[in-house]
Amino acid sequence: ECVLEVFGDIETCLKTEYNLKEKIREILDQLEQHSRRISTVLQTIHQPVDINTTKSEVCTQVKVVFTDVRICYSNLSSLVEKQDYFKFCNLWQGVTTRFSFYLSLVCFLECGKLANRQDIADQLGLNIDKKHGFHLELDDYLCGLLLLASELARFAVNCVTAGDFQTPLAISKFVHELESGFRLLNLKNDFLRKKYDGLKYESKKIEQVVYDIKIRGLNSKLEA
Repeated sequence: ECVLEVFGDIETCLKTEYNLKEKIREILDQLEQHSRRISTVLQTIHQPVDINTTKSEVCTQVKVVFTDVRICYSNLSSLVEKQDYFKFCNLWQGVTTRFSFYLSLVCFLECGKLANRQDIADQLGLNIDKKHGFHLELDDYLCGLLLLASELARFAVNCVTAGDFQTPLAISKFVHELESGFRLLNLKNDFLRKKYDGLKYESKKIEQVVYDIKIRGLNSKLEA
């Protein structure tokens, strides 16, 4: 082959990859829009009129949006070949982490429990096994849990402001167990290690909220 033929083939490959990235970005734009919608809805838990009613309504609204999110991930999965997954996955890693966080928060609001990786993947329409190509990566799931701890620390403070002294106690127990779980992990990812340092700070912040509730005798109202 002559030089021009070689570079002609390269140009064709580059154009194909560029067109694929453009199609991926179109879907990512939709995912970002859905992420903003969900974030806006979830922020209402921090300004509740009625804590329980607000939580129920928020979870219902968020789940409706995730119907559209699953469609977007299905389209992405169809677009990206299995062997090309790791070539492009950094493009949607950030938004996937946020969706994992949102779903973990909804799970806590609904039943006070930790959503496992399979639960999150199912609600996104993804797999957790790499052999399927498109999947929910473990780092994205773990990072979502660390974002959850930060959000719950803020929620604990706002619950007290709203006169809800029960939820901060549940949050404290949950985040303490979450922190204990992370202690078992030997985190290799630098970003995750830094976020884990933040978890320890958030845990102490929540402990202070619980301490204030108890020292002021506000927890006695729960027992009365």
